[in-house]
Amino acid sequence: MKKIALQLLIVLILIVAIWIGISTLNRNFSEMFNPLAESSHAMSTQISDLLHPTPTILPDPVTIIHEVRSLARLETIQYTVEKVITAELGNKEFAFLFEDRLLLVAHGFVIAGVDLGKLEPGDMWLENGVLKVRLPETEVFVATLDNEKTYVYDRDTGILRSPIQNLETLARQSAEVEIRKAAIEDGILNIAQQNAESFLSRFFLSLGYADVIFVK
Repeated sequence: MKKIALQLLIVLILIVAIWIGISTLNRNFSEMFNPLAESSHAMSTQISDLLHPTPTILPDPVTIIHEVRSLARLETIQYTVEKVITAELGNKEFAFLFEDRLLLVAHGFVIAGVDLGKLEPGDMWLENGVLKVRLPETEVFVATLDNEKTYVYDRDTGILRSPIQNLETLARQSAEVEIRKAAIEDGILNIAQQNAESFLSRFFLSLGYADVIFVK
């Protein structure tokens, strides 16, 4: 029995020694290859930064203000418009060779109202206790793109055509014209007129006028 117990003890000691040796070896290998892995990761990051650099924006510290004007614009309506614009150049029969084509999804807004700065002294008068007002024509004040939501959905450039640098700029300019046109066709100016009259009517009545009539 003592002999068997001694043999079991020796086997147990050998197992523990082997386990300690393997653990030490794994730790040494890990310490040896970790710097290599970290170095490889750093090199991969540097290569990625080189091939796909993040643009740096450096605004000129000098600002030139060309004009300052006082405004009396009463904005009464805003439209939010989405428009898909296709800009292309090239022969369609050989599009895969010469065409440069861009698909722009444009998001923008149009603001309209009345410029009260255009009111003349004769545009407001009292008649039998009733205030009569002739408002200036409604107009579009702003028709512009929302740059955060406007994006190029697709672009195809023929294998023999160099990309046209200002194609996206032309598409954006066209988009601004189109969203303005769409808002006007939808009646934004008429709604702006109605909203202006409603707002100003409440305002004049609050000043004590018995009634307000808007004339052309």
